[in-house]
Amino acid sequence: MLRRKISASDGQAAIQSFQAGSATSQELATAVRFLLEELGTRHPGAAVEVRVPPLGAVQCVAGPTHTRGTPSNVVELGPEAWLALALGAESFEELIGQGKLTASGNRSDLTDLFPIFKA
Repeated sequence: MLRRKISASDGQAAIQSFQAGSATSQELATAVRFLLEELGTRHPGAAVEVRVPPLGAVQCVAGPTHTRGTPSNVVELGPEAWLALALGAESFEELIGQGKLTASGNRSDLTDLFPIFKA
């Protein structure tokens, strides 16, 4: 089970600052990490790794796991794209079409897991 590092109140406050357009770099990082933790908590497992460089990554989704090297199922996107996806402002498919999200591996289509929170 994923160990939470960011409290719900701190995470929600960071999300609100991001949505208001007034987030500091620290608040942006907190919002990204909080939503990664939320994804891992809601969909536990290690079949897919979601990466938001340079701020964080989480393993999620039940299924086959990897133990060394690059995982076979990876989703990667930038911080702003991650927040847009997690908050429902943009869809998985839209971000792929815009080149803002890459997904590799046969289990990397996480379309049905989003939004985590509706903006």
